[in-house]
Amino acid sequence: MEHQPQRKAQMDQFGAVGMILFAVLLAFNQVVVRVTNEGIQPVFFAGIRSVGAAFLLLLWMRFRGIPLDFARAPLSGLWVALLFAGQFMFLFLALDYTTVARASVLFYTMPIWLTLAAHFLIPDERITTQKGIGLALAFGGVVCALAWPHDGRASGAGGVLGDIYAIAGAMCWAAIAVSARITPLRTLRIEMQLFWQLLVSGPILIAAALFFGPFLRDPELIHWAGLGFQIVVIAFAAFLVWFWFISIYPASSIASFSFLSPIFGVAMGWLFLGEAVGLELLLALALVCAGLILINRR
Repeated sequence: MEHQPQRKAQMDQFGAVGMILFAVLLAFNQVVVRVTNEGIQPVFFAGIRSVGAAFLLLLWMRFRGIPLDFARAPLSGLWVALLFAGQFMFLFLALDYTTVARASVLFYTMPIWLTLAAHFLIPDERITTQKGIGLALAFGGVVCALAWPHDGRASGAGGVLGDIYAIAGAMCWAAIAVSARITPLRTLRIEMQLFWQLLVSGPILIAAALFFGPFLRDPELIHWAGLGFQIVVIAFAAFLVWFWFISIYPASSIASFSFLSPIFGVAMGWLFLGEAVGLELLLALALVCAGLILINRR
């Protein structure tokens, strides 16, 4: 019988440190995507990432003796895979048009859209007064971020398009979370859920890449290293670690750390890429983080 991880009633020190490090990794990941986009077309980049990670996950499942289960919930698997393709197509495109700081604030508004969708689709997830206040604060942060003038590479219509892509990616991410709760996909092992998403999204993204220009943009070693980092560290290992955390700690405790990701994202954009962080963006960040804390706080 396969060993099942022991559930914990609350977050402990190990889990808290792990979630903080995970938030740092996700923030650094956006810097990697931004840099790698300079050598590899974003949508093609996302597609190759999914294909490579699907291969590694298949090897992992074979090693662990986890069976492939395509017969159960095939329509749900395809639906979530389409959302997964959309999530990362939009995120990678956003990071091609706008800054890591702006994309972090807007992409990590996912709990906003999740809370709104869950109110109508999941009976025990109604919007309370506290959540309503949190939504209002977070929406205020989104408005501030969108009103903040673009500069540098993110200037003009391209910057606005990048903002739209980041929000669209957040909405796809929220739709995945809801679908995992209300569709037959919830009956599958987490490894199989991830395998569905990676296996199907790869070909979809590579096909979609045909409409976004040349696949390669004169890549150098750093860009291939970024692709390898995405495949091995993020799309394969980090996703498995995330699912492991979900299997150990209460979902509410995990969600309470969500406000860290945009904070670290803004910091990473400033630290590694020299992005300008004005008062408007800091205000947007503060409002979004305050909103996320209220949305996830019990």
